[in-house]
Amino acid sequence: MDVTMDGTKQRRRGNTRQRIQDVALELFAEQGYEKTSLREIAERLDVTKAALYYHFKTKEEIIVSIFTDLTKPIEHLIEWGRSQPHTLDTKQELLRRYSRALSEAAPFFRFMQENQATVRELQIGESFKDRMRGLRDIVIDPDAPLADQVRCVSAIFTLHAGMFFLHDLEGDPEEKREAVLEVAIDLITQAHQGSQPSS
Repeated sequence: MDVTMDGTKQRRRGNTRQRIQDVALELFAEQGYEKTSLREIAERLDVTKAALYYHFKTKEEIIVSIFTDLTKPIEHLIEWGRSQPHTLDTKQELLRRYSRALSEAAPFFRFMQENQATVRELQIGESFKDRMRGLRDIVIDPDAPLADQVRCVSAIFTLHAGMFFLHDLEGDPEEKREAVLEVAIDLITQAHQGSQPSS
């Protein structure tokens, strides 16, 4: 799927399902998931509720479809990571790829951050936790000291925090992403070096 939910408000013309996802996410961001109705989504799209129902019966169906589409790259990344040797290079590359995946789906992940209570109640909450566990299991060395295991998990959450908390800061988005990635890679590198036997 050609993902364009990248904050530029581009429309993927000709694909009604994707237009519904884009508009719904805009409204969820503007006024919150709970306060947005299917009628408002239909009005913003300039379609009837019946036309909207043809694609999605509920708001949850819309948000689950967005989650499924935008987290496919993360699923592929986890599959890739599991097939690689458990090395520092693999972990660093996993962080680079995960940083790009987060960047491409930033509006949705911001929605998840800002609507945590709602997300916990929806089926996407548990699915997202499963993906995070998959990433965690790739970057952690189970035999490493606890502090190094914490550094590994912190590297993943550094990427999340950077996306959420640096969003409103002035500056080039790509430069901010690279700076956050540098810190995450430093953490994973320090953890890896700390877990190596001393000579």
